Amino acid sequence: MSVIYWLVPIMILVGGVAVLMLFWSVKSGQYDDLEGSSNRILMDDDDPKLPWNQKQKEDEEDR
Repeated sequence: MSVIYWLVPIMILVGGVAVLMLFWSVKSGQYDDLEGSSNRILMDDDDPKLPWNQKQKEDEEDR
């Protein structure tokens, strides 16, 4: 039973540290954009099949 008297305050302290770390990570921008960079590396801007690239390619061919 005496172990509980030590474990409860320690767990409250550990929980408080975890909450503080969560607030710090949100404030420092760790969770701003999780998918943006991973999607940008998969996008190919030079694909001529894309509508906005077709217009650019047509403009280049007209020159």
